[in-house]
Amino acid sequence: MRRMLARLIVLAVGALALVGLDGVSTLIDSRRPVVVASEPATDSTTLSSVRAQLADARHELERAHQILEFATRYSIPADLATHIYDVAVAEGIPAAVGFQLVRVESGFENTARSNASAIGLTQLRLSTARAYDATIDASDLMNADVNLRIGFRYLKDLLGRFDHSLPLALEAYNKGPTFVSAEQELGNDVEGRYSRAVMAGVRKKG
Repeated sequence: MRRMLARLIVLAVGALALVGLDGVSTLIDSRRPVVVASEPATDSTTLSSVRAQLADARHELERAHQILEFATRYSIPADLATHIYDVAVAEGIPAAVGFQLVRVESGFENTARSNASAIGLTQLRLSTARAYDATIDASDLMNADVNLRIGFRYLKDLLGRFDHSLPLALEAYNKGPTFVSAEQELGNDVEGRYSRAVMAGVRKKG
């Protein structure tokens, strides 16, 4: 029992060391705190509780490590790295894909706009965003959480549409799903520079 408690403390200290004091509040915000039960309990109940807390601490330590790694690799603030990581995980796409998509699309600039009227971190068009939320306007797409959530959800939907082929889903994200489907029907190869640029960064990460 004492060994497990000691390991829990070591993991918690390790997490703090990884993210630094300035990043702690961002990384643990809204997360369930690890609290050792103060009420009397049987040895088996206490052991189960400690094991669960240890598993939570390991998960948070791994999360902190991944976020720090992405923030360092892309030279971006910890809070932005946290947003990208958490939304990618929540929307069911690999975090490495999420980071690389944002890098290719906007260079991590939240206020980025393209000549094609695409906005924000994932360079969404307003018409695409409104398919997910009809109330959204252009200013909403400069909100990092909103932009990432819809952009990553759109990519996840494209993965489902194109048989979970990441290259095809990426090309559809860039060129539009109708165009990609039409090219497929004609027997043309639609995998191009865009998907290769994103995938190259993902492979490098792996």
